[in-house]
Amino acid sequence: MNKNELISHVAEEAGLTKVDATKALEAVLSGVQSCLKNGEKLTLVGFGTFDINRRKATTGRNPRTGEEIQIAAANVVKFKAGKQLKESVNK
Repeated sequence: MNKNELISHVAEEAGLTKVDATKALEAVLSGVQSCLKNGEKLTLVGFGTFDINRRKATTGRNPRTGEEIQIAAANVVKFKAGKQLKESVNK
Protein backbone atom coordinates (compact mmCIF):
# COMPACT_ATOMS: atom_id res chain seq x y z
CA MET A 1 0.00 0.00 0.00
CA ASN A 2 1.33 3.44 -0.87
CA LYS A 3 0.36 6.86 0.49
CA ASN A 4 -2.44 7.45 -2.05
CA GLU A 5 -3.95 4.05 -1.32
CA LEU A 6 -3.78 4.77 2.41
CA ILE A 7 -5.54 8.11 1.88
CA SER A 8 -8.28 6.35 -0.09
CA HIS A 9 -8.65 3.76 2.67
CA VAL A 10 -8.86 6.43 5.40
CA ALA A 11 -11.42 8.39 3.37
CA GLU A 12 -13.58 5.31 2.88
CA GLU A 13 -13.34 4.02 6.47
CA ALA A 14 -13.92 7.43 8.11
CA GLY A 15 -16.49 8.72 5.64
CA LEU A 16 -14.27 11.64 4.64
CA THR A 17 -13.46 13.20 1.31
CA LYS A 18 -10.02 12.40 -0.07
CA VAL A 19 -9.03 16.04 0.52
CA ASP A 20 -9.98 15.80 4.21
CA ALA A 21 -8.31 12.39 4.56
CA THR A 22 -5.14 13.83 2.99
CA LYS A 23 -5.14 16.73 5.46
CA ALA A 24 -5.69 14.32 8.37
CA LEU A 25 -2.90 11.99 7.29
CA GLU A 26 -0.51 14.90 6.70
CA ALA A 27 -1.33 16.26 10.17
CA VAL A 28 -0.62 12.88 11.78
CA LEU A 29 2.66 12.45 9.93
CA SER A 30 3.71 16.00 10.79
CA GLY A 31 2.94 15.33 14.45
CA VAL A 32 5.01 12.15 14.43
CA GLN A 33 7.94 13.94 12.78
CA SER A 34 7.91 16.90 15.16
CA CYS A 35 7.62 14.62 18.19
CA LEU A 36 10.64 12.55 17.11
CA LYS A 37 12.58 15.65 16.05
CA ASN A 38 12.17 17.00 19.60
CA GLY A 39 13.63 13.75 20.97
CA GLU A 40 10.33 12.54 22.40
CA LYS A 41 8.92 9.03 22.31
CA LEU A 42 5.53 8.53 20.61
CA THR A 43 3.36 5.70 21.93
CA LEU A 44 0.17 4.63 20.16
CA VAL A 45 -1.35 2.06 22.50
CA GLY A 46 -2.04 -1.20 20.68
CA PHE A 47 -0.21 -0.05 17.54
CA GLY A 48 3.35 0.59 18.64
CA THR A 49 6.04 2.97 19.82
CA PHE A 50 8.28 5.25 17.78
CA ASP A 51 11.55 6.30 19.40
CA ILE A 52 14.94 7.76 18.46
CA ASN A 53 18.24 5.92 18.90
CA ARG A 54 21.61 7.58 18.55
CA ARG A 55 24.04 5.72 16.26
CA LYS A 56 27.69 6.45 17.01
CA ALA A 57 30.20 7.52 14.40
CA THR A 58 32.18 4.57 13.06
CA THR A 59 34.91 3.79 10.60
CA GLY A 60 33.80 1.78 7.58
CA ARG A 61 35.51 0.41 4.54
CA ASN A 62 34.79 1.03 0.86
CA PRO A 63 34.23 -2.51 -0.52
CA ARG A 64 35.68 -1.63 -3.95
CA THR A 65 38.89 0.07 -2.88
CA GLY A 66 39.34 -1.08 0.68
CA GLU A 67 39.78 2.57 1.67
CA GLU A 68 38.66 3.49 5.18
CA ILE A 69 35.83 6.00 5.41
CA GLN A 70 34.22 7.79 8.32
CA ILE A 71 30.51 7.14 8.85
CA ALA A 72 28.96 10.06 10.69
CA ALA A 73 26.90 9.72 13.86
CA ALA A 74 23.16 9.91 13.23
CA ASN A 75 19.77 9.64 14.86
CA VAL A 76 17.77 6.66 13.66
CA VAL A 77 14.06 6.00 14.11
CA LYS A 78 13.13 2.82 15.94
CA PHE A 79 9.63 1.29 15.87
CA LYS A 80 8.42 -1.40 18.23
CA ALA A 81 5.10 -2.98 17.32
CA GLY A 82 2.38 -3.08 19.98
CA LYS A 83 0.59 -6.20 21.18
CA GLN A 84 -2.58 -5.71 19.10
CA LEU A 85 -0.60 -5.06 15.91
CA LYS A 86 1.57 -8.15 16.48
CA GLU A 87 -1.50 -10.29 17.13
CA SER A 88 -3.37 -9.03 14.06
CA VAL A 89 -0.39 -9.74 11.80
CA ASN A 90 0.10 -13.25 13.20
CA LYS A 91 -3.47 -14.52 12.83
